[in-house]
Amino acid sequence: MTGSMKPPMLIAGAGIGGLAAALALVRQGYEVDVLEQATEIREIGAGIQFGPNGFKMMERLGLRDAADHLAVFPDDLILMDSVTSEEVTRIPVDQPFRDRFGYPYALIHRADLHKVLLDACRDTGRVRFHGGCKVESFEDDGDEVRVVTSRGDRFRGAAFIGADGLWSRTREAIVGDGRPRISGHIAYRAVLPIADVPEEYRRNAMILWAGPKNHLVQYPLRGGELFNLVAVFHSNRYEEGWNTEGDPQELRERFAGTCETVQTLLGKIQTWRMWVLCDRDPIRDWSRGRVTLLGDAAHPMLQYLAQGACMAIEDAVVLAETLQAHGGDVAAAFQEYQKVRYLRTGKCQMMARLYGEFYHADGVKRDLRNQMLASRTPAQAYEGLAWLYDGV
Repeated sequence: MTGSMKPPMLIAGAGIGGLAAALALVRQGYEVDVLEQATEIREIGAGIQFGPNGFKMMERLGLRDAADHLAVFPDDLILMDSVTSEEVTRIPVDQPFRDRFGYPYALIHRADLHKVLLDACRDTGRVRFHGGCKVESFEDDGDEVRVVTSRGDRFRGAAFIGADGLWSRTREAIVGDGRPRISGHIAYRAVLPIADVPEEYRRNAMILWAGPKNHLVQYPLRGGELFNLVAVFHSNRYEEGWNTEGDPQELRERFAGTCETVQTLLGKIQTWRMWVLCDRDPIRDWSRGRVTLLGDAAHPMLQYLAQGACMAIEDAVVLAETLQAHGGDVAAAFQEYQKVRYLRTGKCQMMARLYGEFYHADGVKRDLRNQMLASRTPAQAYEGLAWLYDGV
């Protein structure tokens, strides 16, 4: 590194948030070392929903065209009652939606989004990736941060950003608030070729089948070549688990009583990957000196708002722009960054919990939900989402 270069920034985690942060920092003139505990830097998972606020951030990262290229743009977001098979409400996300928010709503494979960010980082020539590097400890001496990995690698940088996810070791060190909250909700995810799905179920829409203590989400991916399914239900059989094989028998039991369409879609999958859904209560302080958190490490949320990836990318852009605005005063910038972010991300955390209760309502609560949503116009739906999709 030449004498005119800024000191490198250190990031723990090469997920979507870590890569977005690396790219955003490079755009502000930094070099970056990304420490990833996995030996291979890649993404797993299935589809994600990507709102206008996410596209706005991708544009600021210089990746709007790439994001458009990998996306499926649905016509509608539809909520169905999974017991009666009746449509409850739909939100058109076509041109009027784009006109209102300035950006589209999309369905994207998580691995595709990750690859776009990873390729962009590599193309800069200023992001160095270090696989098999699990952070063991770090020390902030006021002038720089020194990081030691479990295999003995040592790194020094101007700052250290923990983008190391739900089970963040960085958070454990600087916040120390224990383990994440186990929600009692389980997600089974699967992706299959669209050719395996009967024609009548192939719709260019995100459809959520809401039932008592469960729901099923369906939508197309990769130009309509793939079909994404996510089945979520309440269970206290699991305390924790991530990307393990699901139990088809439990899935059938939890979705007993749902309509024929839901049963047919569930029957198309032989092997599901299971995630136990966890989050944390919001906090306002996730920085210490030259160390801060980003994405799920700072504000893990349940998936019901479909905002985990978007919030991480927002964090990345705001963090880099705040560092630039503070002229490299890292500690001051990190305090400003969390001050700007904590209410917005905290609202997402709490709203995600409420959406989960809303989708899984039973009895009178279910009837009230259906009545309320049935009378809502698209314009009213848009304004109800403005706090989220207008972005930062």
